[in-house]
Amino acid sequence: MFSVPMRALLIAALLQVPLISNAQVTRTTGFDAGRLSTLTRWVESRINDKSIPGTVMLVAKDDQIVYSEALGKRDPASADPMRTDAIFRMYSMTKPITSVALLMLYEEGRFQITDPLSKFFPAFADVKVLTGMSPTGGMLLDSPRRPITIQDIFRHTAGFTYGFFGSTPVDKLYQADNPLGKPSLKAFIDRMAKLPLLYQPGERWVYSVSVDIQGYLVEKLSGRPFPEFLRTRIFEPLGMPDTGFLVPKEQLSRVATIYAWDKAKNALVGQPHDPGISQMPGLPQGGGGLYSTAADYLRFAQMLLNRGELGGVRILKPASVEMMRTSVLSDQVLQSKSGIGQASFSPAQGFGYDFAVVLDPVALNTPVGKGTYWWWGAAGTWFWIDPANEVIFIGIIQRRGGVPGAANHETIARSAVYGALTKR
Repeated sequence: MFSVPMRALLIAALLQVPLISNAQVTRTTGFDAGRLSTLTRWVESRINDKSIPGTVMLVAKDDQIVYSEALGKRDPASADPMRTDAIFRMYSMTKPITSVALLMLYEEGRFQITDPLSKFFPAFADVKVLTGMSPTGGMLLDSPRRPITIQDIFRHTAGFTYGFFGSTPVDKLYQADNPLGKPSLKAFIDRMAKLPLLYQPGERWVYSVSVDIQGYLVEKLSGRPFPEFLRTRIFEPLGMPDTGFLVPKEQLSRVATIYAWDKAKNALVGQPHDPGISQMPGLPQGGGGLYSTAADYLRFAQMLLNRGELGGVRILKPASVEMMRTSVLSDQVLQSKSGIGQASFSPAQGFGYDFAVVLDPVALNTPVGKGTYWWWGAAGTWFWIDPANEVIFIGIIQRRGGVPGAANHETIARSAVYGALTKR
Protein backbone atom coordinates (compact mmCIF):
# COMPACT_ATOMS: atom_id res chain seq x y z
CA MET A 1 0.00 0.00 0.00
CA PHE A 2 2.73 2.46 0.91
CA SER A 3 4.36 3.00 -2.46
CA VAL A 4 7.25 4.98 -0.98
CA PRO A 5 8.14 3.55 2.47
CA MET A 6 10.35 6.41 3.56
CA ARG A 7 7.58 8.88 2.76
CA ALA A 8 5.13 6.92 4.87
CA LEU A 9 7.61 6.71 7.72
CA LEU A 10 8.04 10.47 7.56
CA ILE A 11 4.34 11.18 7.86
CA ALA A 12 3.99 8.69 10.72
CA ALA A 13 6.77 10.50 12.55
CA LEU A 14 5.13 13.86 11.92
CA LEU A 15 1.84 12.57 13.31
CA GLN A 16 3.48 10.79 16.25
CA VAL A 17 1.31 7.74 15.58
CA PRO A 18 2.43 4.24 14.61
CA LEU A 19 2.79 3.22 10.99
CA ILE A 20 1.63 -0.37 10.61
CA SER A 21 2.22 -3.00 7.96
CA ASN A 22 -0.42 -4.30 5.56
CA ALA A 23 -0.79 -7.47 7.63
CA GLN A 24 -1.23 -5.44 10.79
CA VAL A 25 -3.81 -3.24 9.06
CA THR A 26 -6.06 -6.23 8.50
CA ARG A 27 -5.37 -7.91 11.84
CA THR A 28 -5.67 -4.93 14.17
CA THR A 29 -8.00 -2.46 12.46
CA GLY A 30 -10.28 -4.50 10.23
CA PHE A 31 -9.17 -2.74 7.04
CA ASP A 32 -8.25 -4.77 3.99
CA ALA A 33 -5.04 -3.14 2.74
CA GLY A 34 -5.49 -4.53 -0.75
CA ARG A 35 -8.95 -3.04 -1.06
CA LEU A 36 -7.68 0.33 0.12
CA SER A 37 -5.43 0.36 -2.93
CA THR A 38 -8.61 0.80 -4.99
CA LEU A 39 -8.57 4.43 -3.86
CA THR A 40 -4.98 4.81 -5.07
CA ARG A 41 -5.79 3.36 -8.48
CA TRP A 42 -8.84 5.58 -8.91
CA VAL A 43 -6.94 8.75 -8.02
CA GLU A 44 -4.06 7.76 -10.30
CA SER A 45 -6.52 7.40 -13.16
CA ARG A 46 -7.86 10.90 -12.46
CA ILE A 47 -4.32 12.27 -12.36
CA ASN A 48 -3.60 10.59 -15.71
CA ASP A 49 -6.69 12.12 -17.31
CA LYS A 50 -5.62 15.49 -15.83
CA SER A 51 -8.78 16.11 -13.82
CA ILE A 52 -6.81 16.09 -10.55
CA PRO A 53 -3.30 17.61 -10.38
CA GLY A 54 -2.19 15.80 -7.23
CA THR A 55 -3.36 14.75 -3.80
CA VAL A 56 -2.40 13.67 -0.32
CA MET A 57 -4.75 11.23 1.42
CA LEU A 58 -4.63 9.70 4.89
CA VAL A 59 -6.83 7.16 6.63
CA ALA A 60 -6.50 6.51 10.35
CA LYS A 61 -8.29 4.02 12.56
CA ASP A 62 -7.85 3.26 16.23
CA ASP A 63 -5.04 5.87 16.49
CA GLN A 64 -3.07 4.20 13.70
CA ILE A 65 -2.40 5.30 10.12
CA VAL A 66 -3.71 2.57 7.84
CA TYR A 67 -3.28 4.41 4.54
CA SER A 68 -0.93 7.20 3.46
CA GLU A 69 -0.45 8.35 -0.12
CA ALA A 70 0.94 11.37 -1.94
CA LEU A 71 0.06 11.10 -5.63
CA GLY A 72 0.52 13.25 -8.70
CA LYS A 73 2.32 16.57 -8.73
CA ARG A 74 2.69 19.34 -6.18
CA ASP A 75 3.19 21.62 -9.15
CA PRO A 76 2.49 19.90 -12.49
CA ALA A 77 4.01 22.82 -14.44
CA SER A 78 7.42 22.14 -12.91
CA ALA A 79 6.79 18.39 -12.60
CA ASP A 80 7.57 18.61 -8.88
CA PRO A 81 6.03 15.50 -7.32
CA MET A 82 3.44 15.73 -4.57
CA ARG A 83 4.86 15.32 -1.07
CA THR A 84 3.20 14.11 2.10
CA ASP A 85 4.44 17.28 3.79
CA ALA A 86 3.06 19.58 1.07
CA ILE A 87 1.42 22.75 2.38
CA PHE A 88 -2.09 23.49 1.17
CA ARG A 89 -4.56 26.35 1.43
CA MET A 90 -7.28 24.70 3.50
CA TYR A 91 -10.06 27.15 2.74
CA SER A 92 -13.21 26.16 4.65
CA MET A 93 -11.49 23.36 6.57
CA THR A 94 -10.36 26.38 8.61
CA LYS A 95 -13.90 26.63 10.01
CA PRO A 96 -13.83 23.72 12.49
CA ILE A 97 -10.56 25.06 13.92
CA THR A 98 -12.12 28.48 14.50
CA SER A 99 -15.12 26.81 16.12
CA VAL A 100 -12.83 24.91 18.51
CA ALA A 101 -11.11 28.18 19.45
CA LEU A 102 -14.41 29.86 20.29
CA LEU A 103 -15.62 26.86 22.28
CA MET A 104 -12.43 26.99 24.34
CA LEU A 105 -13.51 30.47 25.43
CA TYR A 106 -17.02 29.20 26.06
CA GLU A 107 -15.53 26.67 28.47
CA GLU A 108 -13.81 29.55 30.24
CA GLY A 109 -17.18 31.24 30.79
CA ARG A 110 -16.50 34.16 28.44
CA PHE A 111 -19.97 33.90 26.84
CA GLN A 112 -23.16 31.85 26.71
CA ILE A 113 -24.37 30.13 23.54
CA THR A 114 -27.64 32.06 23.73
CA ASP A 115 -25.98 35.47 24.15
CA PRO A 116 -26.94 37.99 21.46
CA LEU A 117 -24.12 38.89 19.10
CA SER A 118 -24.82 42.54 19.88
CA LYS A 119 -23.65 41.97 23.46
CA PHE A 120 -20.10 41.88 22.09
CA PHE A 121 -20.59 43.88 18.87
CA PRO A 122 -23.22 46.55 19.73
CA ALA A 123 -23.62 47.68 16.11
CA PHE A 124 -25.53 44.45 15.35
CA ALA A 125 -28.37 45.67 17.60
CA ASP A 126 -29.49 47.86 14.70
CA VAL A 127 -29.15 45.34 11.87
CA LYS A 128 -32.06 45.03 9.43
CA VAL A 129 -33.53 42.12 7.48
CA LEU A 130 -34.50 42.06 3.81
CA THR A 131 -38.26 41.40 3.61
CA GLY A 132 -38.87 42.08 -0.07
CA MET A 133 -38.44 44.51 -2.92
CA SER A 134 -40.47 47.61 -3.72
CA PRO A 135 -42.08 48.13 -7.15
CA THR A 136 -39.24 50.51 -7.97
CA GLY A 137 -36.57 47.96 -7.10
CA GLY A 138 -35.63 49.22 -3.66
CA MET A 139 -35.05 46.91 -0.70
CA LEU A 140 -37.78 46.58 1.91
CA LEU A 141 -36.14 46.22 5.31
CA ASP A 142 -37.44 45.43 8.77
CA SER A 143 -36.04 44.66 12.22
CA PRO A 144 -35.24 41.03 13.09
CA ARG A 145 -37.93 39.15 14.99
CA ARG A 146 -35.22 38.11 17.44
CA PRO A 147 -31.56 38.96 17.95
CA ILE A 148 -28.74 37.07 16.26
CA THR A 149 -27.24 34.73 18.88
CA ILE A 150 -23.79 33.22 19.19
CA GLN A 151 -25.35 29.86 18.37
CA ASP A 152 -26.54 31.32 15.07
CA ILE A 153 -22.99 32.13 13.99
CA PHE A 154 -21.89 28.61 14.96
CA ARG A 155 -24.55 27.03 12.75
CA HIS A 156 -24.97 29.49 9.82
CA THR A 157 -28.50 30.50 10.81
CA ALA A 158 -27.82 34.19 11.60
CA GLY A 159 -29.09 35.69 8.34
CA PHE A 160 -25.66 36.35 6.82
CA THR A 161 -24.53 35.06 3.43
CA TYR A 162 -21.24 34.89 1.50
CA GLY A 163 -22.15 36.66 -1.72
CA PHE A 164 -20.24 34.07 -3.79
CA PHE A 165 -23.01 31.53 -4.23
CA GLY A 166 -26.24 33.51 -4.60
CA SER A 167 -27.87 36.19 -6.71
CA THR A 168 -30.24 37.76 -4.19
CA PRO A 169 -30.14 41.53 -3.63
CA VAL A 170 -28.21 40.91 -0.40
CA ASP A 171 -25.68 38.66 -2.17
CA LYS A 172 -25.18 41.43 -4.73
CA LEU A 173 -24.45 43.90 -1.95
CA TYR A 174 -21.78 41.54 -0.61
CA GLN A 175 -20.33 41.16 -4.10
CA ALA A 176 -20.16 44.93 -4.56
CA ASP A 177 -18.82 45.67 -1.09
CA ASN A 178 -16.56 42.63 -0.53
CA PRO A 179 -16.60 42.67 3.29
CA LEU A 180 -13.91 39.99 3.46
CA GLY A 181 -11.65 42.29 1.50
CA LYS A 182 -11.54 44.87 4.30
CA PRO A 183 -8.15 45.64 5.82
CA SER A 184 -8.86 44.25 9.30
CA LEU A 185 -11.26 42.10 11.28
CA LYS A 186 -12.65 45.23 12.95
CA ALA A 187 -13.32 46.89 9.59
CA PHE A 188 -14.99 43.69 8.43
CA ILE A 189 -17.26 43.58 11.49
CA ASP A 190 -18.12 47.28 11.20
CA ARG A 191 -19.19 46.76 7.59
CA MET A 192 -21.12 43.56 8.29
CA ALA A 193 -23.27 45.35 10.88
CA LYS A 194 -24.42 47.78 8.16
CA LEU A 195 -25.38 45.15 5.56
CA PRO A 196 -28.93 43.75 5.72
CA LEU A 197 -29.58 40.16 6.71
CA LEU A 198 -30.79 37.82 3.97
CA TYR A 199 -33.44 36.18 6.18
CA GLN A 200 -34.81 36.16 9.70
CA PRO A 201 -32.34 34.66 12.22
CA GLY A 202 -32.97 30.97 12.83
CA GLU A 203 -35.29 30.38 9.90
CA ARG A 204 -32.79 29.07 7.33
CA TRP A 205 -29.28 27.71 6.90
CA VAL A 206 -27.19 29.73 4.46
CA TYR A 207 -23.44 29.30 4.08
CA SER A 208 -21.92 32.56 5.21
CA VAL A 209 -19.25 34.74 6.76
CA SER A 210 -20.46 33.67 10.22
CA VAL A 211 -17.19 31.89 11.01
CA ASP A 212 -15.16 34.95 10.11
CA ILE A 213 -17.25 36.77 12.69
CA GLN A 214 -16.38 33.95 15.11
CA GLY A 215 -12.71 34.71 14.48
CA TYR A 216 -13.05 38.32 15.61
CA LEU A 217 -15.13 37.20 18.59
CA VAL A 218 -12.20 34.97 19.62
CA GLU A 219 -9.94 38.01 19.39
CA LYS A 220 -12.29 40.26 21.35
CA LEU A 221 -13.05 37.77 24.12
CA SER A 222 -9.46 36.58 24.58
CA GLY A 223 -7.78 39.97 24.25
CA ARG A 224 -5.23 38.38 21.91
CA PRO A 225 -4.86 38.55 18.11
CA PHE A 226 -6.83 35.73 16.53
CA PRO A 227 -3.79 34.14 14.77
CA GLU A 228 -1.83 34.23 18.03
CA PHE A 229 -4.66 32.54 19.92
CA LEU A 230 -4.81 29.71 17.38
CA ARG A 231 -1.04 29.28 17.41
CA THR A 232 -0.53 29.24 21.17
CA ARG A 233 -3.74 27.52 22.26
CA ILE A 234 -4.26 24.95 19.46
CA PHE A 235 -1.41 24.55 16.96
CA GLU A 236 1.55 24.45 19.32
CA PRO A 237 -0.11 22.22 21.98
CA LEU A 238 -1.27 19.76 19.30
CA GLY A 239 2.05 19.71 17.42
CA MET A 240 0.82 21.38 14.21
CA PRO A 241 3.95 23.31 13.14
CA ASP A 242 2.89 23.91 9.54
CA THR A 243 -0.54 25.42 10.20
CA GLY A 244 -1.14 29.16 10.14
CA PHE A 245 -2.34 32.14 8.14
CA LEU A 246 0.99 32.50 6.36
CA VAL A 247 3.74 30.30 4.94
CA PRO A 248 7.31 31.26 5.90
CA LYS A 249 9.50 32.10 2.91
CA GLU A 250 11.80 29.18 3.63
CA GLN A 251 8.84 26.80 3.25
CA LEU A 252 7.41 28.12 -0.02
CA SER A 253 8.88 25.22 -1.98
CA ARG A 254 6.41 22.94 -0.17
CA VAL A 255 3.27 24.88 -1.19
CA ALA A 256 1.01 23.06 -3.65
CA THR A 257 -0.15 25.03 -6.67
CA ILE A 258 -3.89 25.70 -6.88
CA TYR A 259 -5.51 24.83 -10.21
CA ALA A 260 -8.83 25.72 -11.80
CA TRP A 261 -10.60 24.56 -14.93
CA ASP A 262 -10.07 26.84 -17.91
CA LYS A 263 -12.97 26.35 -20.31
CA ALA A 264 -11.18 27.99 -23.24
CA LYS A 265 -8.10 25.81 -22.84
CA ASN A 266 -10.15 22.73 -21.87
CA ALA A 267 -7.61 22.04 -19.15
CA LEU A 268 -6.64 22.74 -15.56
CA VAL A 269 -4.55 25.90 -15.31
CA GLY A 270 -2.33 26.82 -12.39
CA GLN A 271 -3.19 29.93 -10.39
CA PRO A 272 -0.42 32.23 -9.10
CA HIS A 273 0.22 32.10 -5.37
CA ASP A 274 -1.05 34.94 -3.23
CA PRO A 275 1.83 37.45 -3.33
CA GLY A 276 1.34 38.06 0.38
CA ILE A 277 1.48 34.39 1.32
CA SER A 278 4.45 34.95 3.66
CA GLN A 279 2.92 37.94 5.42
CA MET A 280 0.26 37.92 8.12
CA PRO A 281 -2.99 39.13 6.52
CA GLY A 282 -4.69 42.15 8.00
CA LEU A 283 -7.93 40.18 7.96
CA PRO A 284 -7.14 36.58 9.04
CA GLN A 285 -10.20 34.70 7.85
CA GLY A 286 -11.59 32.26 10.40
CA GLY A 287 -13.78 30.88 7.65
CA GLY A 288 -11.09 29.98 5.15
CA GLY A 289 -7.65 31.53 5.60
CA LEU A 290 -5.42 28.80 7.02
CA TYR A 291 -2.60 26.88 5.35
CA SER A 292 -1.81 23.42 6.67
CA THR A 293 -0.64 19.90 5.85
CA ALA A 294 -2.45 16.58 5.91
CA ALA A 295 -0.29 15.54 8.86
CA ASP A 296 -1.20 18.61 10.90
CA TYR A 297 -4.87 18.36 10.13
CA LEU A 298 -4.98 14.71 11.07
CA ARG A 299 -3.70 15.62 14.52
CA PHE A 300 -6.52 18.15 14.86
CA ALA A 301 -9.09 15.59 13.70
CA GLN A 302 -7.69 12.90 16.00
CA MET A 303 -8.07 15.29 18.93
CA LEU A 304 -11.76 15.63 18.10
CA LEU A 305 -12.23 11.88 17.68
CA ASN A 306 -10.56 11.47 21.08
CA ARG A 307 -13.24 13.79 22.50
CA GLY A 308 -10.97 16.79 22.88
CA GLU A 309 -7.59 15.30 23.84
CA LEU A 310 -4.44 14.22 22.04
CA GLY A 311 -1.19 12.94 23.50
CA GLY A 312 -2.06 14.05 27.00
CA VAL A 313 -3.04 17.57 25.86
CA ARG A 314 -6.70 18.49 26.37
CA ILE A 315 -8.02 21.18 24.05
CA LEU A 316 -11.76 20.80 24.71
CA LYS A 317 -13.95 18.99 27.19
CA PRO A 318 -15.86 15.99 25.81
CA ALA A 319 -19.14 17.87 26.25
CA SER A 320 -17.93 20.65 23.93
CA VAL A 321 -16.92 18.16 21.23
CA GLU A 322 -20.36 16.62 21.58
CA MET A 323 -21.89 20.05 20.95
CA MET A 324 -19.88 20.37 17.75
CA ARG A 325 -20.94 17.01 16.36
CA THR A 326 -24.64 17.15 17.35
CA SER A 327 -27.09 18.62 14.85
CA VAL A 328 -28.63 21.83 16.17
CA LEU A 329 -30.84 22.67 13.19
CA SER A 330 -34.54 23.00 13.89
CA ASP A 331 -37.08 20.79 12.13
CA GLN A 332 -38.10 23.87 10.14
CA VAL A 333 -34.56 24.30 8.81
CA LEU A 334 -34.08 20.57 8.17
CA GLN A 335 -37.22 20.62 6.04
CA SER A 336 -36.35 23.88 4.24
CA LYS A 337 -34.00 22.36 1.62
CA SER A 338 -31.17 24.51 2.94
CA GLY A 339 -27.56 23.69 2.23
CA ILE A 340 -24.84 23.79 -0.38
CA GLY A 341 -23.53 20.90 -2.48
CA GLN A 342 -23.23 17.68 -0.49
CA ALA A 343 -23.96 19.69 2.65
CA SER A 344 -27.69 19.54 1.96
CA PHE A 345 -29.80 19.30 5.07
CA SER A 346 -32.74 17.06 5.77
CA PRO A 347 -33.82 14.61 8.48
CA ALA A 348 -30.92 12.44 7.18
CA GLN A 349 -28.20 15.09 7.57
CA GLY A 350 -28.00 18.00 9.97
CA PHE A 351 -25.44 20.55 11.07
CA GLY A 352 -23.66 21.06 14.37
CA TYR A 353 -21.06 23.71 15.14
CA ASP A 354 -19.23 24.14 11.82
CA PHE A 355 -19.73 20.49 10.87
CA ALA A 356 -22.27 18.64 8.76
CA VAL A 357 -23.54 15.64 10.76
CA VAL A 358 -24.82 12.39 9.24
CA LEU A 359 -28.02 11.44 11.07
CA ASP A 360 -29.25 8.56 8.89
CA PRO A 361 -26.57 7.02 6.62
CA VAL A 362 -29.03 4.70 4.86
CA ALA A 363 -31.40 7.51 3.94
CA LEU A 364 -28.43 9.62 2.86
CA ASN A 365 -27.08 6.73 0.75
CA THR A 366 -23.62 6.90 2.30
CA PRO A 367 -21.47 4.10 3.79
CA VAL A 368 -20.17 6.19 6.71
CA GLY A 369 -21.24 5.46 10.28
CA LYS A 370 -24.13 7.23 11.98
CA GLY A 371 -22.91 10.40 13.65
CA THR A 372 -20.05 10.99 11.18
CA TYR A 373 -19.19 14.68 11.02
CA TRP A 374 -17.39 16.27 8.14
CA TRP A 375 -16.58 19.35 6.10
CA TRP A 376 -14.60 20.44 3.07
CA GLY A 377 -12.92 23.40 1.40
CA ALA A 378 -13.08 25.35 -1.85
CA ALA A 379 -10.00 23.82 -3.49
CA GLY A 380 -10.81 20.16 -2.94
CA THR A 381 -9.88 19.70 0.69
CA TRP A 382 -12.20 17.27 2.46
CA PHE A 383 -12.32 15.15 5.58
CA TRP A 384 -14.60 13.20 7.84
CA ILE A 385 -14.53 11.85 11.38
CA ASP A 386 -16.54 8.67 12.01
CA PRO A 387 -16.90 7.98 15.75
CA ALA A 388 -18.96 4.82 15.17
CA ASN A 389 -16.07 3.15 13.33
CA GLU A 390 -13.17 5.16 14.83
CA VAL A 391 -12.15 6.25 11.31
CA ILE A 392 -10.65 9.53 10.11
CA PHE A 393 -10.11 10.43 6.48
CA ILE A 394 -8.12 13.45 5.28
CA GLY A 395 -8.01 14.22 1.57
CA ILE A 396 -6.45 17.29 -0.03
CA ILE A 397 -6.22 18.44 -3.61
CA GLN A 398 -5.77 22.02 -4.81
CA ARG A 399 -8.38 22.46 -7.53
CA ARG A 400 -10.94 25.23 -7.35
CA GLY A 401 -14.24 24.17 -8.85
CA GLY A 402 -14.97 20.99 -10.73
CA VAL A 403 -13.94 19.48 -14.04
CA PRO A 404 -16.62 18.75 -16.65
CA GLY A 405 -17.60 15.09 -16.54
CA ALA A 406 -15.31 14.21 -13.62
CA ALA A 407 -16.64 11.91 -10.87
CA ASN A 408 -16.97 13.33 -7.37
CA HIS A 409 -13.77 12.50 -5.51
CA GLU A 410 -15.46 12.74 -2.09
CA THR A 411 -18.03 10.09 -3.00
CA ILE A 412 -15.38 7.81 -4.50
CA ALA A 413 -13.19 8.12 -1.41
CA ARG A 414 -16.02 7.16 0.95
CA SER A 415 -16.93 4.14 -1.17
CA ALA A 416 -13.31 2.97 -1.38
CA VAL A 417 -12.56 3.43 2.33
CA TYR A 418 -15.66 1.66 3.60
CA GLY A 419 -15.39 -0.99 0.91
CA ALA A 420 -12.05 -1.86 2.52
CA LEU A 421 -13.38 -1.84 6.09
CA THR A 422 -14.18 -5.49 6.66
CA LYS A 423 -14.87 -5.29 10.41
CA ARG A 424 -17.11 -2.66 11.99
